[in-house]
Amino acid sequence: MENELELFRDNVRRFLESEIAPHYTQWEADEIMPRDVWRKLGEAGLLCVDMPEKYGGSGAPFTFSCVVVEELARAGFGALASNVSVHSDIAAPYIAHLGSDAQKAHYLPKMALGEVIGAIAMTEPGAGSDLQGARTRAEVDGDGYRINGQKTFITNGQHADVIVTFTKTDPSAGSKGTALFLIDAAMEGFARGRNLEKIGQHAADTSELFFSDVRVPASAVLGRVGNGFGHLMDELPRERLILAASAVAAAEGALALTIDYVRERHAFGKPLSAQQNTRFEIARMKSDVAVHRAYLEDCKARFDAGEFDVADAAMAKYTTTEMQCRVADGCLQLFGGYGYMREYPIARHFVDARVQRIYGGTSEIMKEIIARSVL
Repeated sequence: MENELELFRDNVRRFLESEIAPHYTQWEADEIMPRDVWRKLGEAGLLCVDMPEKYGGSGAPFTFSCVVVEELARAGFGALASNVSVHSDIAAPYIAHLGSDAQKAHYLPKMALGEVIGAIAMTEPGAGSDLQGARTRAEVDGDGYRINGQKTFITNGQHADVIVTFTKTDPSAGSKGTALFLIDAAMEGFARGRNLEKIGQHAADTSELFFSDVRVPASAVLGRVGNGFGHLMDELPRERLILAASAVAAAEGALALTIDYVRERHAFGKPLSAQQNTRFEIARMKSDVAVHRAYLEDCKARFDAGEFDVADAAMAKYTTTEMQCRVADGCLQLFGGYGYMREYPIARHFVDARVQRIYGGTSEIMKEIIARSVL
């Protein structure tokens, strides 16, 4: 499998060089990517890679899906890495694991082709890390449900065609009064808000979503009514592991850029790479990245073996994203004033990294989960 994995990685890199790299700076300026990027990714076989073949995937191990996100992050395409991971490694697996046969047959082949774009809607203006505070409500209405509420910070929000939506069905029942629904963007009463302005990941569409008396049939329920929160907990390990994979790869990409730069840049009559501070900083960051790469590969192996739990995912997400931010900051520092200029890719690495410690569960929440597993 190792040879197949490297061949696949080479194919991903060639695709990014020809189809993404020439346009990415403009997409960052536009603060959104064109929709046809999804179709190109699908045609190249880079979406939903580990889905079963009957649903349009390749039936490959999860590691192959990681390769797509890792190469996007390594190249400094953090926004697209975020978009693709939400589509392929979060929304699609929810449907694959929880969906009915009809739901899977309807959505997954189109998601693999990039014809249907997926999103997941959990966060609300008053409920981020604490989903118990969610207020989006699904009320029984005849043989279906009527949904009202608001979501925010939703990745793929402007382009999404299907949204895995977390709702309250019985606010008095706590976590047992929750459910997930598959909301089609064409449904009456569904509306997208503005494309939110972020300090980083500019090319990723991140939106507010509004549900105003959105009536859905009972067949739109994903999984089991009353277990929405439990379904989220079951799927979070993969979500956090794919974030860890992007964090390590992004750090590797930032470090590679910096090593090239300090070899070429001169100060005080010699290359920056000959200065002791530079050498020590590179040594520190190289070690930091290498240790986390080894840990990540161990996590992937345990995930594929079914031995990766919620606490493992929290540790992986927490430690790798914190490392990514340390490395991005250290690398930018070695670029000096040029690192602060948006035309230098290291600047994008820096601003794109910051949200990694927030979405998918903040570092503070990750530490609480880890502590609970130990204490």
